[in-house]
Amino acid sequence: MRRQVKLSPGPLLNERGELSQAGYATSLVKEYDRKLVRGGRFRIKEWDYYLIHNSRYGVALTLDDNSYMGLVSISFLDFEKRTEHTASPMTLFPMGKTGFPKSSGAGDVSLEQRNMKMSFRHEGGRRILDGEIQRFENSLPIRVHFELTKEPEDSMVIATPFPKKKTAFYYNQKIIGMRAMGKVEYAGCVYEFKEEDSFALLDWGRGVWTYDNTWYWSAAMGMCGGEVFGFNLGYGFGDTSEATENMLFYKGRAHKLDEVRFLIPGEDVGKIDYLKPWTFTSSDKRLELSFTPILDRKAYTSAGLILSDQHQVFGYFDGEAVLDDGTRLLVNHMLGFAEKVRNKW
Repeated sequence: MRRQVKLSPGPLLNERGELSQAGYATSLVKEYDRKLVRGGRFRIKEWDYYLIHNSRYGVALTLDDNSYMGLVSISFLDFEKRTEHTASPMTLFPMGKTGFPKSSGAGDVSLEQRNMKMSFRHEGGRRILDGEIQRFENSLPIRVHFELTKEPEDSMVIATPFPKKKTAFYYNQKIIGMRAMGKVEYAGCVYEFKEEDSFALLDWGRGVWTYDNTWYWSAAMGMCGGEVFGFNLGYGFGDTSEATENMLFYKGRAHKLDEVRFLIPGEDVGKIDYLKPWTFTSSDKRLELSFTPILDRKAYTSAGLILSDQHQVFGYFDGEAVLDDGTRLLVNHMLGFAEKVRNKW
């Protein structure tokens, strides 16, 4: 297994706006301060992304401030019908005025305009998520409300530099396996999510990105052997020589993995079929998974210098995962996703 550098407490950036240290942690030990960013005020990107699901339905919520543009996004996923709908109204030149907090553990963020509003709040040890888009599909609105509890002790945290630009970086936390309860009001129906069978994750990101990048990301969460189990896997951008973001989570504790590769059908010949079965393998032989897709949440945007080609594929994982102490867990029909995203931004 190659070297994996653990982050030590302190400021994320030095006085030149460069990462003070690259590596990983299981909590936000580095302190992010937007005022120390030196990569250009139009290059700063901050977002909070939540995914909530049970075995039948899923909801993705995003608040995003990319300096020159921002967005509010809601996706509703029906895993039984294998359908999804997403609406992502954009704002122009928010330039940090959205007001993202410097930590995921405290502080609130919200955005409200004429036809949309969203807020992520902390309240009494819970995360409260509210969102509304008036014209979501066929001129019909969608309203969502969730409360997230039982946050695990450990999470995936990584500080990644970009080799071509010293002031570019990505500071990221993935919290996998929170419990969720709430509801979605959409198209005349109310969809209930109960804590006993609903899970949530948070993708918390702050950084300065270079212009053209492709990333691979996968996560899943559910029950395994009567306990909450999940994983976070990813690669594809930046300099990850100091650490990977690959982790297993069991009973709220993290178990570090080495490199993981996604084997996507047809990618090697430039003809990807996202809905055929994938496989996942780790270099340390501690994770071997098959992935059976059921739904491709895809989006393509090309406007001048901006391009986004996204495929977030939902489906079921089967296979085996090995914890740090050698314990083997059988993964059986666990719902999750795997994605390939290219952005020119």
